[in-house]
Amino acid sequence: MKYEVTEEDGFKYIEAGKGQTLVLLHGLMGELSNWEATIDHFKDHYHIVVPILPIYDLPLLTLGVKSLSKYLHRFLKFKKLNQVVLIGNSLGGHVGLVFTTAHQEFVKALVLTGSSGLYENAFGGSFPRRESYDYVREKVEYTFHDPATATKELVDEVFKTINDRSRVIRILALAKSAIRHNMAKELSKITIPVSLIWGMQDKITPPEVATEFHERLPNSELNWVDQCGHAPMMERPEIFIDFLDKFLNRILLK
Repeated sequence: MKYEVTEEDGFKYIEAGKGQTLVLLHGLMGELSNWEATIDHFKDHYHIVVPILPIYDLPLLTLGVKSLSKYLHRFLKFKKLNQVVLIGNSLGGHVGLVFTTAHQEFVKALVLTGSSGLYENAFGGSFPRRESYDYVREKVEYTFHDPATATKELVDEVFKTINDRSRVIRILALAKSAIRHNMAKELSKITIPVSLIWGMQDKITPPEVATEFHERLPNSELNWVDQCGHAPMMERPEIFIDFLDKFLNRILLK
């Protein structure tokens, strides 16, 4: 990862650029490198902030999408940020939704890509063969439409994470919390502009999830990315960036 992680006051984050603040929220397995192409493109015209969600640091008993949303609230107050554009992938999108329903005054707009919150076809609640590298590679490849997107570096990272017992317990606890915390009844409260950027071949949060988000979010647009799975900003970064650029220009009246 070429961007330096800043640590202060118990927060870890990456920061780059100046201007309107974009806050990027990573997913459960998503390390910060997932956002590299997005940061590279937008840092010249925007203030980019990528908080590392404390999946492995918060107390296990209270670990869930709600506690991560509270962490995000503390972080934005610490950085004195408001009217931010929240951009979340997978679990990060879910945290963005929970945060927005509680603190809409902090959020100018929301971008969701492969977000959980309605339905997700998770890892099935366990990793029965996590010691098998090939099994882990298949699981990571399943995230994408093109298996080649699952680089050895990415598979190594996931393999290491899910073979660390304390980490895997937390990942499973969070995955269960995400499934329990269904947002269907709350989405109509979100009146700010929302852009859904979704892989047409997403097997984890399939296209019908995006369609339902679009129907339930009153001020939303839906953009499809073809030949793409659960993480458009990694698998089809140019298309993802193009949709995001157009949305930002429209809502910020550039």
